[in-house]
Amino acid sequence: MNGIVKGTLILLVLALLQTSVLPHYLATPYKPDLLLVLMVYLALRAPVSTSLPAAYGLGLFKDSLGGLYLGLNGFSFLVIYLVLKALSDRLYVRSAVLFVLTVGVATVSVMVINLVLLSVFSQGGALFSSMVGALVPHLLINAFIASLIAAFPGYSLSWTSR
Repeated sequence: MNGIVKGTLILLVLALLQTSVLPHYLATPYKPDLLLVLMVYLALRAPVSTSLPAAYGLGLFKDSLGGLYLGLNGFSFLVIYLVLKALSDRLYVRSAVLFVLTVGVATVSVMVINLVLLSVFSQGGALFSSMVGALVPHLLINAFIASLIAAFPGYSLSWTSR
């Protein structure tokens, strides 16, 4: 029960930061995707029984907070989670550099998956140019946030030992 309370508290703090605090101080392409960073952390470090529903739930939660279509980020987060979970058995997941690189790859992957899905299922004309323009700043700020998380002293501890 303690893990559920801690996870809910972390989710609420990240959602509050992402939707209420950071938009007042950062321009649109420079806002980090804190829920994506949390999903990557869970994919690399948490057991499947808790992280699989959490990955899809984080995507749906992001969609409900300001997404264009409900389920778009849920699907993207779930696909990226499944790929990361398949690779996490073969990687040293306690590496800070790997975490930062994985967040970068996940950021690009979410944008590509969302671009493909939006181009197939919607009629937006300038999707590619708007997403490509925001890709580099979004990638850099997410990698910076991931490096801050990896710098915490407790990052090297495993999920189950806390």
